[in-house]
Amino acid sequence: MDICIVGLGYVGLPLSITFAQAHSVYGYDVQEEKISLLKKGHSYVEDISDSDLAAVLDTSFFPATDPSCIEQSEFVIICVPTPLDEKKCPNLQFVKSACETVKDYIRRSHIIILESTTYPGTTEEVVIPILEKSGLKAGKDFGVAYSPERIDPGNSQYTIKNTPKVVGALTERDLQRSVTLYSSVIDTVVPVKDIKTAEASKILENIFRAVNIALINEIALIFESLGIDVWEALKAASSKKPSTFMPHYPGIGVGGHCIPVDPYYLAWKAKEVGHLARLIELSGEINDYMPLHTLYMILNKLKEKRKIEDAKIAVFGVTYKKDISDVRESPAVTLIELLKDYGIEVVYHDPHVFKIATKHGVIKGLPLEEAAKDCDCIVFAVDHTVFKTLDLSRLQSLMRTPIIVDGKNVFDFVEGFSYAGIGKVNL
Repeated sequence: MDICIVGLGYVGLPLSITFAQAHSVYGYDVQEEKISLLKKGHSYVEDISDSDLAAVLDTSFFPATDPSCIEQSEFVIICVPTPLDEKKCPNLQFVKSACETVKDYIRRSHIIILESTTYPGTTEEVVIPILEKSGLKAGKDFGVAYSPERIDPGNSQYTIKNTPKVVGALTERDLQRSVTLYSSVIDTVVPVKDIKTAEASKILENIFRAVNIALINEIALIFESLGIDVWEALKAASSKKPSTFMPHYPGIGVGGHCIPVDPYYLAWKAKEVGHLARLIELSGEINDYMPLHTLYMILNKLKEKRKIEDAKIAVFGVTYKKDISDVRESPAVTLIELLKDYGIEVVYHDPHVFKIATKHGVIKGLPLEEAAKDCDCIVFAVDHTVFKTLDLSRLQSLMRTPIIVDGKNVFDFVEGFSYAGIGKVNL
């Protein structure tokens, strides 16, 4: 089977490499820089090594900026971003643009599959009408399916191959063909009765996580005021059998392309059909508030020691979760922007990220000791594994004012520092 993957980002490139182990795969992307790197054998996605790429490049994987490769394929899989606009409403510009391109090359017997996470109804209400501008009819002349991506960046235990794949389609024939495709490279495929159910399954997964993270974030704020360590309380609560308690953990916010975005996608769709998704919207508001709460925690600690306008802050970790290089929607970047809004000097150290783009411009990361030197507060925004073994006495000797704000329970106790942490008893 010949396959064309439209969009070679964090989802599309790993999916391409996986399919290329068994099929011929064209990888189409509008960004020439990406295609140039791939053709030279260089991967820009952390989960795909250069050796992974080399194993299939020019033999079963063919990256291209020419969309005519779409016409040569039996299956076309769209993997493009689905962000929010400035009003936190769905922004489907990338999906629409991809579909406009695909419709120019669509042919009879094609199966078009959308993998981008979105609200239920997108495929039938947005994707199909664009594709049918080709003059062909969905479900008759070409097939349509939806299969939500479930990639977890940096997770080597659960890969595309061993993560169950949900698939819904417009017709039974489309479903069977799509299931056959995915079953060729994925251990378990989960067919569902229709496209909307498949779309809903992914949004449900992510909203479940978002709501539970918001719950523990709110509890962490309450416990801070009560002088209770939420991390110890979580450990104790987790001693009950897993079927009755599923721990989620607080932090300075949520990041990545799913958890901060998807609740607003369903809330928007709910309003369209006359429902108020109050709990879902509130969970988004709570999680969005956490960087601001962290800012207040930093400012309160600084006030005890020096003038805020003279302070220097070092943020340790800028990714959206530990041990990866992905900074999409990272709350650490939001925190840096908030600190700079106050006119505070901010530097950062992250062993995985050399520079970040902020509304204040590009900021380059510093080596650990250079970042810590003469700073008044170190904020552990991410719990990178390497941070847990840092020599705190060495950090203390470098700092001008020994303050630590711990956003992810990196340390249980820090002797010699003025300490504050999310959901912790401040010292």
